[in-house]
Amino acid sequence: MHRYKVLMFAGLADLCGGNSLELCLTQASTVGDLINAAVEQCPALQQQVFRVAVDSRYVEESHTLPDTAEVAFIPPVSGG
Repeated sequence: MHRYKVLMFAGLADLCGGNSLELCLTQASTVGDLINAAVEQCPALQQQVFRVAVDSRYVEESHTLPDTAEVAFIPPVSGG
C-alpha cells in the first residue's frame, strides 16, 4: 500500500473541504486509479475538470505513480 498526499488547488480545495486529500493505493497504481480513489473520497470531483501534475509535470491518466510522487489536482485557470 502506498499513501499519497494530493494537493488541491482553487475551487477543488473548496469542494473537498481542504487543500489536500490523503489516499492509499496499491503498488503500480496509475493516475487514473488515483483519480478514482479521490472521487470515492470526494464525489464532487466527478463533475470537475482538472489536470493532474506528478512531480511538477502534467501527466495522463495512464501514467504510473512513483512511490514518492508529489501529486496535485489543478483546475483550469484564467487571468487577465
